[in-house]
Amino acid sequence: MTEFRTVKSSQNILKELMIPSYSNFGGKVHGGIILSLMDKIAYTTAASHSRAYCVTASVDSVNFVNPVEVGELVTLMASVNYVGRSSMEVGIKVYSEDFQHGITKHTNTSYFTMVAIDEQTRKPVAVPGLILEEDVEVKRFIWGKIRKKMKADYRQAFQTLPSEVDIARETQSLAEENCRIALS
Repeated sequence: MTEFRTVKSSQNILKELMIPSYSNFGGKVHGGIILSLMDKIAYTTAASHSRAYCVTASVDSVNFVNPVEVGELVTLMASVNYVGRSSMEVGIKVYSEDFQHGITKHTNTSYFTMVAIDEQTRKPVAVPGLILEEDVEVKRFIWGKIRKKMKADYRQAFQTLPSEVDIARETQSLAEENCRIALS
């Protein structure tokens, strides 16, 4: 019998104050700190849904749309958007809040693919299906399915790329790029 769980049953929110030790030389919070927090909430969300140990299989693009400042409160919201057999797409939105000025800004959105793993065999295990209770959950599931297909298509195209690229022709096109060829 296949088990199903609601999207809401594994949704998570993580909040953390950005402290000076998180800053880079420019005085902004390191992107790696934000990525680490995103990976943490992706794990807890996926593990909560699957009730299994989970690993990060892939991370879709992470675009830093606004900087995060020291002293701001970062809020990460995560939800399982799509499930396959053993994989789960976790959608993550990140906001930062400047208490002094009352400003909240969106800083990131990303999608982490997490895989449930049996801790003894280290093999993927089946995860529960999703019960979709709202229109937005149905849309997120559909978009997750499309992203999964696009990633599979990209992997396939990337594997055949070396045999399809005309290196001599591409080398000639490099004259318009910001590089200089200095072969001996």
